[in-house]
Amino acid sequence: MTPETLTKSFTSQTFDHYVMETYGRFPIAIERGKGCRLWDTEGKDYLDLVAGIATCTLGHGHPTLIKAVTEQIAKLHHVSNLYYIPEQGELAQWLVEHSCADRAFFCNSGAEANEAAIKLARKYAHTVLNISNPVILTAKASFHGRTLATITATGQPKYQKHFDPLVPGFAYVPYNDLEAIESAIAQWNQDEPRVAAILVEPLQGEGGVCPGNLEYFLRLRKICDQAGILLIFDEVQVGVGRSGKYWGYENLGVEPDIFTSAKGLAGGIPIGAMLCREFCDVFTPGDHASTFGGNPFVCSAALAVLNTLEQEDILSNVIARGEQIRKHLRAIASEFPEVFTEVRGWGLINGLQINPEIDLNAIEIVKSAMKEGLLIAPAGGKVLRFVPPLIISDAEVEEGMEKLKSAIASQGINN
Repeated sequence: MTPETLTKSFTSQTFDHYVMETYGRFPIAIERGKGCRLWDTEGKDYLDLVAGIATCTLGHGHPTLIKAVTEQIAKLHHVSNLYYIPEQGELAQWLVEHSCADRAFFCNSGAEANEAAIKLARKYAHTVLNISNPVILTAKASFHGRTLATITATGQPKYQKHFDPLVPGFAYVPYNDLEAIESAIAQWNQDEPRVAAILVEPLQGEGGVCPGNLEYFLRLRKICDQAGILLIFDEVQVGVGRSGKYWGYENLGVEPDIFTSAKGLAGGIPIGAMLCREFCDVFTPGDHASTFGGNPFVCSAALAVLNTLEQEDILSNVIARGEQIRKHLRAIASEFPEVFTEVRGWGLINGLQINPEIDLNAIEIVKSAMKEGLLIAPAGGKVLRFVPPLIISDAEVEEGMEKLKSAIASQGINN
């Protein structure tokens, strides 16, 4: 299809006239979906291994989610947080009982959840640690959101360009580098304690699907305990079952003091959550708020997703299908060793690394896959990312991998 014919009544030119061009959009318009499949406005179907970028946990049109939001919208969709919201309390209880957290704050996105974590860490630094000018350490190649504070926390200059002056109080260290983190803490705490928190992803998603190193994270937990530093995990992309466990930190054998969630939490309905241990819950009324955060509608959606994950043992499927995908990706990497150098991931968040030395970008294969009826996403310029709905079947994985092989072949790649 061409951009001029996205729909019979609405062209891409019309769209771009009214909508700010903050995305480099592919020339297709998605009209409907079912399970792990999507259809565009011209009727072409696609196997969806993007899931709204790790968001549509139960795929598209899942009956449990439809039932939950239909019943809730007919009952009550929004009410202010000036009042108690039973659905919010029930969601908080589920999250606390299925994690290391003791308290939950609800908002609308991953960026907002990370903002809440940053604010909580700063207040903790001022009121508990007596740090007047706190610093939060984050990792290079990280991604924490698009607000001004979270792009500052993001250790990738390309997201910060032209948005300076950035928010003070952040410093960056290489990911999975023990020597670097210890050196940074010593440097910032040389004259007086400055480091209040370390904000890090258990697995870097936008940074190239790079899992955390077990030894690194175990040592990170000890460092934070010894120095009184808060350990914050950004679980926005890797949480809610995507790793094969409810939370990414469970793959590393450590528990954070604060962690954030969003994307997959309500299966595509906008929600974010910041969860923390009781000892660092220093927020009081008026410190932080969100008009839409945790309203009855989104909380009902999230409860439907989480209860389905638990009751239908979807995590077992995540583990099995993830192993199946990685087996295929490793075979592709073995067949084309000059083109693909590494397969990385947990559960159903996986990446295929393209050789940085060759003239081939991920976006080229993504476009070829789209022509084959397969949706995948890049993670940076040289990594293909596979984050399908957690309900994907054995047969759908096989179909997707065959389409991927055809897309690779269309690039003229030979073994």
